Amino acid sequence: MTGRPDASIFVPGGLPADPVQGVPPMPRSHRRTPSHLRASLPLATAVLAGLGLAGCSSLRPTQQAFAPDEYNMRHPIKLAESSRHIDIFENGARLDRRQHQDVIEFGREFAQSGRGVLHAAIPANYHGGNTMAGIRAALADAGVRAPIQTTSYNADPGRGAAPIRLSFVRLQAKIDSQCGLWPQDMGGVQKAESWHNRPYHNLGCSYQSMLAAQVADPIDFVRPRAEGPVDTVKRTKDIEALRKDADPSTNWRKDDAKIKEAQQ
Repeated sequence: MTGRPDASIFVPGGLPADPVQGVPPMPRSHRRTPSHLRASLPLATAVLAGLGLAGCSSLRPTQQAFAPDEYNMRHPIKLAESSRHIDIFENGARLDRRQHQDVIEFGREFAQSGRGVLHAAIPANYHGGNTMAGIRAALADAGVRAPIQTTSYNADPGRGAAPIRLSFVRLQAKIDSQCGLWPQDMGGVQKAESWHNRPYHNLGCSYQSMLAAQVADPIDFVRPRAEGPVDTVKRTKDIEALRKDADPSTNWRKDDAKIKEAQQ
């Protein structure tokens, strides 16, 4: 047989044969067109991306992990200028012995750590010049030769005796926070705050405040002091002892006396 195949050829199953290939065509209901795949692909991609973001959202870091937990970070010690003052009351014709000694100690503190000038606030109705003269004499005994800057203020008679206030500015170490604050509940009511293994906010505040008040020189919080001169005699003695293979440490004598023997 030559030429084109007969279009009336039928295959088993009742399906008409393809006139060209002789293969039965697929039914329309069994076909998958590319448009269906293109329509479902963006939806599947969006669903998978949403699931991935939902899984990562539970691992998102929080700022609470970087909160300062150390007491020296919550309550740091800082250097600031503060006012130092003493009130001198008129007691008799001249400055009494007790207040004279107080002014001497105040003048020594000003000479050591004072900044600027020494101020004296005098009541406006003050008439006792002997007290102010005694203050100047006590400051001279303390080594303060600088002039005193005087100002006047209106005293309230209803608030008692009006003193002469001496003051100066100095550098002082202090903490930058207020002690006694409890921003979180320690009773376990706030689970988000009480269940963390972290120190509470007020811990170390009083310790830092007392440490700042006890240090004589606030600069010690900023940098260490320079090395002083060495003890040449002690160093030479220690070197000679090491050369002789001897112990250069100090031999402390132990007192074995008993309390009963010491009382006799």
